[in-house]
Amino acid sequence: MRRRLRPLTSLRAKLGIGSGLLGAVAVLACMLAVVGVARVSQRVEAALEAERRVERYAVLSTQITTFMVISVEALQSGLDADARADRLSSLIQSIHGTFNTIHADIAGALTEAHRMGVDDLPRRETQGMTVTRMEALFNAAARALTSPSGPAPQRATVDGFSLAFDPLLNAAISEETRARETILRAIEHAGGLLTATAVAGALAAVVLVVLFHGLVTGPLLRRVNLLRGASRDIGRGDFSVSLPGLEAGDDEVGQLFHETNRMAGALARREADVRAEWTRLNETIGERTEDLRRANEALSRADADRRRFFADISHELRTPLTVITMEAELGLGVGGEGEANFTTILNRARRLNRRIDDLLRVARSDSGQITLASLPFDLTTAAAEAVADARSRVAAAGMTLELAPAPEVPVIGDMNWTRQITADLIDNAVRHAREGQAIRVELEPGEDLGRLRVLDNGPGIADADRVAVFERFTQGRGKGRSEGYGIGLSLAQWVIEGQGGVIEVISPVPEDARLGHLPGTMVVLGLPTDSL
Repeated sequence: MRRRLRPLTSLRAKLGIGSGLLGAVAVLACMLAVVGVARVSQRVEAALEAERRVERYAVLSTQITTFMVISVEALQSGLDADARADRLSSLIQSIHGTFNTIHADIAGALTEAHRMGVDDLPRRETQGMTVTRMEALFNAAARALTSPSGPAPQRATVDGFSLAFDPLLNAAISEETRARETILRAIEHAGGLLTATAVAGALAAVVLVVLFHGLVTGPLLRRVNLLRGASRDIGRGDFSVSLPGLEAGDDEVGQLFHETNRMAGALARREADVRAEWTRLNETIGERTEDLRRANEALSRADADRRRFFADISHELRTPLTVITMEAELGLGVGGEGEANFTTILNRARRLNRRIDDLLRVARSDSGQITLASLPFDLTTAAAEAVADARSRVAAAGMTLELAPAPEVPVIGDMNWTRQITADLIDNAVRHAREGQAIRVELEPGEDLGRLRVLDNGPGIADADRVAVFERFTQGRGKGRSEGYGIGLSLAQWVIEGQGGVIEVISPVPEDARLGHLPGTMVVLGLPTDSL
């Protein structure tokens, strides 16, 4: 690939030059502003110092005036030297302090003049000499008024001091006033220069910004707008983007145009590939859907055949069972030595008939065709029949099954389904609690619910499994988990709650109800009480 050199036409170079010029103007303007503000600040401080010195001269004038007034009063009153000294001592000390402050101000002003580069030495020396003369005049007058050894002072002494002191004080004040005016004019001049510099810097910055916008940012923004429009089209799925192509000497935006065109082309090709894949996928889904439809039809036919098989076999089995039942009943009516045998045959036939009913109910439950009755029946009778049906299986497992004595428990529901659910719960206990060797069925009447409890002496159910055992095809983690299909308790819950009842699993069994030393499990069924 041919290498392109763009030392000045790249966007980075343009932005760098423009930013550098603007930065230089900004730095220069800041430096000038800092210098100008510093000089103005110095002169403002000098003006303030001059104003303070004028104020001190005013204080000195007030103190001297007070000194002369007190002196004249003392002379007119005929006070002796000690009395005059006593009255003037504090004022004299204050005036000496003012003179010391003025001398310090003059020395500071001379140092400030040297720092600002102003040759102010002759004027400040003259001013210092004037202040020294004023202080000498004051000291002479104070000694004349307070010395007990000299001749008695006269009013002429005070008048002579005033005539000599006032011109010197006025000259000092005038000199400070002129100095302050000079400093203020310098401040005004510096302010004008600072303003002119700021205006010039602002104009230069405006010119640079206009040039920078016209040469760099304006064209850049127009090209960015083109790029934004292309991105918006790509976002809407329109990949027919055509930005200006890459040319020799092009900048980064031109390269971005080139990459955007290349990306749009790649996306267009990818979209075509996706559409082709989508078409093939739809065809595959159509084929699989047709296969599933045919499979569902085959399953529906098989399910219909199964239901017909159950109906046919139930009919075929019930016909001979009906004959057997009738013959057994006739044999019982005759009496004699075979009465016990006929009783056994009749009970077995009736039990087999119930098993056929159970088989049909299970088949209907798998096909969603369960119809629950809502009739009064005795829960104790249903439990007794379930226990009678399960005794042979319990005995074959080496276990004992006990039905606790109980009165009638009238409830409302489906007796056949309740009997079947009770038998299933006993079977669950046989599978999962065989090592406990004991199963017990208890009944309890109640105001709202009649309850049936099936207890075992097995290892119990873990806390995590007590809720999960009601889920379809879910088994506990006991030894008998592989002996069933995991639908017993889920079907029991559906049947009992469909009758308006409740079902609950409790494990471990409470201490006062346990059948042995193992934790055990207790399943409680509750059906609505028949109040009539």
